[in-house]
Amino acid sequence: MKIMTMAALCLIPLLAIAEQSSITEADGYSCMGIDYSKKQTENLALQDAKRKAVEFSQTFIQSTTVMENFSLKQDLVEAFARADVKILSVLDELWDDPAVGDCYNIRIQAEVVPVAEEMNRVMVEGNLTDDPRAPLNVQLWANREVLREGDNLKIYLKSNKPFFGRLIYVDASGTKLQLLPNPYRSDVYFQGGVIYEVPAGTDRFDMTVTPPFGAESLTVYASTSPLGDLSTTNLGPVLEVQEEVQAIAVKTRGIKVSARPMNNAKPLTYDSSEISEFSETTIHLQTQAAIEENL
Repeated sequence: MKIMTMAALCLIPLLAIAEQSSITEADGYSCMGIDYSKKQTENLALQDAKRKAVEFSQTFIQSTTVMENFSLKQDLVEAFARADVKILSVLDELWDDPAVGDCYNIRIQAEVVPVAEEMNRVMVEGNLTDDPRAPLNVQLWANREVLREGDNLKIYLKSNKPFFGRLIYVDASGTKLQLLPNPYRSDVYFQGGVIYEVPAGTDRFDMTVTPPFGAESLTVYASTSPLGDLSTTNLGPVLEVQEEVQAIAVKTRGIKVSARPMNNAKPLTYDSSEISEFSETTIHLQTQAAIEENL
């Protein structure tokens, strides 16, 4: 497929809502004693690590988000308090020497996903969409609501603060293309408050609607830390992603956060350098054939 002839889309006129979260590392610890089995002890340590990940994220939001409306800020913190914790990877795990005690340690990289409805309400009511003091939020939209065969597509993205980003396009055939960064536009770091256009003058491609038509999507992945690597093939103006769609989301979240030594005797402390803000925004699309004119 040539990028200059790749399929484009139908787009809802409103901005897509970003799914916001935070990514951090956390340690968990538990001992067997006489009440727990080995499996129960491991599960308790995992729950301990997940609880700490939520606490880190809450503290981060509390200390970095500036809002005049105290009630809305508390709602924001509460959205993280009731967050879902997704385990991205187990970084380390070990059992103590039996001579010391039957205790289990685990370190995880976790994504803390706050209650979406609460996050969206606070962002709107607090007018925080473009506020750099709020959690990372990336907006994504296109030039037209409906595009048919022969139409050209323009994509725009904008965030409230600087971020590391990746823009992925999945066409109707299932081909996955990385539009940003690309071989002629290699920057992975984007400024906040700036509207980025794709394709732009530095790109070497246009996006014109051609068959096959059908369901398509655009997703921008963004973080305050560098994103994880993907397996890609250079197609010239853009990169074809060799991962499955679900793997793209997982590997992109393979963010490199600051490591901490595993120390059971010392309580874990919060450090803002250990939290990465994350934002994922998707537009679902539909391509259509040209309308034949009656002669």
